Amino acid sequence: MNKLLIIILAVVSAALGAFLYQQQQVSQQPEHALLYQQTRAIKNFELTDHNGNRFGNEQLLGKWTLFFFGYTSCPDVCPVTLQELNYIYPELKQITGNKMQVALVTADPKRDTEAKLNSYIRYFNEEFFALRAGHEMLFPFARNLGLMYALTEDTNEAEYLVNHSASIVLTNPKGQIQAIFKPTPQDGIGVPSIDSEIMLSDFNKIYQLKN
Repeated sequence: MNKLLIIILAVVSAALGAFLYQQQQVSQQPEHALLYQQTRAIKNFELTDHNGNRFGNEQLLGKWTLFFFGYTSCPDVCPVTLQELNYIYPELKQITGNKMQVALVTADPKRDTEAKLNSYIRYFNEEFFALRAGHEMLFPFARNLGLMYALTEDTNEAEYLVNHSASIVLTNPKGQIQAIFKPTPQDGIGVPSIDSEIMLSDFNKIYQLKN
């Protein structure tokens, strides 16, 4: 009888342990971000930053990088996104041991000159990058990241809008695509953008899982 009781208790304990472990694993997963269990490679790319320096695959090595597409004439999504990223940037740096960088890639290289990008990005954070290239490089780079942008109006006009993703892509210190942060649903109201606190929580979980 005692032997049977011991067996039952052992089975129950094992089942409880497995359940608790599973619950712990679930709690450690990001709630809103899409985490790629198999990282995705980034094809060779070459952009230019707001200081005129080359920015390519090698600039991703050894750091976590947050990429998003936008442009300086963007009326809403871009400034809101940069502001949200600026809020949590100190915490992101602390989590990663100062191995974090943020990069805005302009989808409007015609109007976004190096000088204009320099002034724009430094307004939000002196450490952020603003990157540019011709569309022959930008289109495949955006697709590779899983983002998109489209010139839907006549760019010969002085004023025009550019449609672009509001998502943010995370690359790991090996220069591979690790995750994507989707904008918080707005139910058709307000600007589609990330929620900085949600993003910070999810990034922390991703970092802990991958380190």
